[in-house]
Amino acid sequence: MGFARSKMSQQEFRDMIALTLTCRIDKRCAVQRRSLRSSHAFPPSSESCGPKQEEFLKRCFYTSGQYDAAESFQALSAEIAKHERGTKAHRLFYLSVPPSIFVAVAQNAAREAASVSGYTRVIVEKPFGRDLESSRALGKGLNECLSEEQIYRIDHYLGKELIENLTVLRFSNLLFQQCWNRQFIRNVQIIFSENFGTEGRGGYFDHYGIIRDIMQNHLLQVMALFAMEQPVSLEAEDIRNEKVKLLRSIRPISIDDVVIGQYKGHETNGKKYPSYLDDSTVPKGSLCPTFAAMAFFIDNARWDGVPFLMKAGKALDKRYAEIRIQFRHVPGNPYHAQGSSDQLTNELVIRIQPDEAIYMTINNKVPGLGLRLDRSNLDLQYKVRRRGVA
Repeated sequence: MGFARSKMSQQEFRDMIALTLTCRIDKRCAVQRRSLRSSHAFPPSSESCGPKQEEFLKRCFYTSGQYDAAESFQALSAEIAKHERGTKAHRLFYLSVPPSIFVAVAQNAAREAASVSGYTRVIVEKPFGRDLESSRALGKGLNECLSEEQIYRIDHYLGKELIENLTVLRFSNLLFQQCWNRQFIRNVQIIFSENFGTEGRGGYFDHYGIIRDIMQNHLLQVMALFAMEQPVSLEAEDIRNEKVKLLRSIRPISIDDVVIGQYKGHETNGKKYPSYLDDSTVPKGSLCPTFAAMAFFIDNARWDGVPFLMKAGKALDKRYAEIRIQFRHVPGNPYHAQGSSDQLTNELVIRIQPDEAIYMTINNKVPGLGLRLDRSNLDLQYKVRRRGVA
């Protein structure tokens, strides 16, 4: 059920969803269905995306209203009730709205459109406030009408495939468990690069900047998952506890370990690219950073002395996000004459986007006469793996 201020027909709403609706058919399940269908254990079903998408879109509905109007949410509640089935109906409100109206929407949803037979939950995405004071004000506003158990504060970046795989890679592979510490790792780089600027969103971005918009939420969450100790279980509270311990171990950041910048206009191959200040939605003379790089140090037994280098920026040369783990050199390496220590070290790369992949650079002898070393990749590309599984 979609709800917003814009006037839109049901078909227009479904057409909008269809533009970005994805579909994946697991062929292993299709084979299983075919084998069981003769015994009627499985009902006949389509194995193509088209019918599945149509089936989904028929269950999508839209109603318009004002975010701060109680009567709009009363009408929304009545519309939802038309489509609820069974004796217990749960309602979950996902707030894809500006933080400035979080409280108004959540309070109206809780007071005027809560479920009468099941539970009611509210999901809010980052940014949850601009600073500690505004974050506390938001929390206070939500707690006026919702219990803490009803509120979910999420960072959508943690839903990415490679981020979800990060703890699996760490804690279910003996190889990585043994070397995930200061004895083997020289530095860790967490990089987020976009090849486009604000493009009309300067009003929002200028209020937060690259550090608040990307680093203190998305990338800090990634670093916490990467560096935390193994939780006692996979329950949410146990994972949260380990992340909090890690974050509390981070040394206060020194200004000497920070570089910030703002993208300028330039011309490449005859095409002109505007500067940040050329965006009409950006305040005149803004000093808001669109690029930041900083070094973090974690003062605990596992990571003492290992720099975590975090970099994020807009309007850079390409779009990608990845974690690069650079290992230390091999002590007493007999092949040191074949290259510098930097050239002979191993590196593990976890590419978050695009083209998700995990690969590791290792040293190999170049085939043929003589003794020359070269670096090769042990490569796991997710799109190749998915084809193999399908």
